[in-house]
Amino acid sequence: MLKYIGPGLFVTVGFIDPGNWATNMSAGADYGYKLLWVVTLSTAMLILLQHNAAHLGIATGLCIAEGAGKYFSRLTAKLFIGTAMLASVATALAEVLGAAIGLQMLFKIPIAVGAVITMIFSALMLISNSYKRLEMWIMGFVSIIGISFIFELTLIDIKWDEAIKGCFIPQFPTGSIAIIMGVLGAVVMPHNLFLHSEVIQSRQWNLKGEEVINKQLKYEFLDTITAMLIGWAINSAMMLVAASVFNTNGISVTELQQAQATLKPLVGNAAAVVFALALLASGLASSTTAAMAGGSILGGLYQKPLEITDTHTRIGVGITLCGALIIIFLLKDPFKGLIWSQIALSVQLPWTVFGLVYLTSSKKVMGKYVNSTRNKISLFIVAAIVTALNVILIIDTIK
Repeated sequence: MLKYIGPGLFVTVGFIDPGNWATNMSAGADYGYKLLWVVTLSTAMLILLQHNAAHLGIATGLCIAEGAGKYFSRLTAKLFIGTAMLASVATALAEVLGAAIGLQMLFKIPIAVGAVITMIFSALMLISNSYKRLEMWIMGFVSIIGISFIFELTLIDIKWDEAIKGCFIPQFPTGSIAIIMGVLGAVVMPHNLFLHSEVIQSRQWNLKGEEVINKQLKYEFLDTITAMLIGWAINSAMMLVAASVFNTNGISVTELQQAQATLKPLVGNAAAVVFALALLASGLASSTTAAMAGGSILGGLYQKPLEITDTHTRIGVGITLCGALIIIFLLKDPFKGLIWSQIALSVQLPWTVFGLVYLTSSKKVMGKYVNSTRNKISLFIVAAIVTALNVILIIDTIK
């Protein structure tokens, strides 16, 4: 079973990234336990969507970008890939900025310098050009983040009755729509759908016969659901910390540095150091996966797999990391930049979701592994929910 485990962790890193830290800390500080349900709903939708993306990769040997390049019209494919690349840049913005903030917290390194260091680190990680090696690094980073929040939770007093209620009963406090969309965009991320289908198809299980494909589909779901539940627990822990420490004391979090500084007198210096260490691990790991996604997305348009020696992959990685770096240099408020990057992901998400559903619901693309009627209905419901929330966000923003 273990040889099938790993790709899901690339996705986990993507939705416990610094963008999640910003939205979860803001949600917990401003609304307490009331928005925990958004993490639960988002994770449930994420499991369905990521499994479907992996399904595409296993059955066809194509990632979403390659599928779009092969089966969409040229214009549609370019528009589809173009919006996905923008989403990849928005993702990398949050990842690189978060790691830079972590470096500033721990070593007093300026944000701009920290962003450059993070970009170089991500590029060096990709030069290794080995999924297995990257998977081991990712497992290590996820472990650091998870252990850090277990430690944080042991130091605070949580109102578990309110927390459990918040996890499963939807509430819409006044003025919360933007942050709800931010949390949604931070959990269900377009680049993760592209990346999951790329990583899983790189193993080329589709070339080894139906028995291997069926076994892979079985164990892939176990990998996906396990990884997503780990991500759900860590995201929920972030919001629990913010609700228990900041909301209880009437503190609104406007930047991650403030959150760390406030932890010191309220919970202790060790908690603040662990907070910064986990943020750094999150930023370094997720900036690498964001760059991988950018390379995969652009390469897929030209039917090229993710391969760091390929020109298309290099250009995709370069656009993703350099685009994020340029925006970071121009940002006046890094914390708001983190939050709005997540909202931007949520606005792009319907494009990716509908594109994915189209591919996996096409018998021409999937053959005997095409989505069942029940799966199609479920996926379209998720797509409709995401689209409706985006319309609400746009209306709320205009007001």
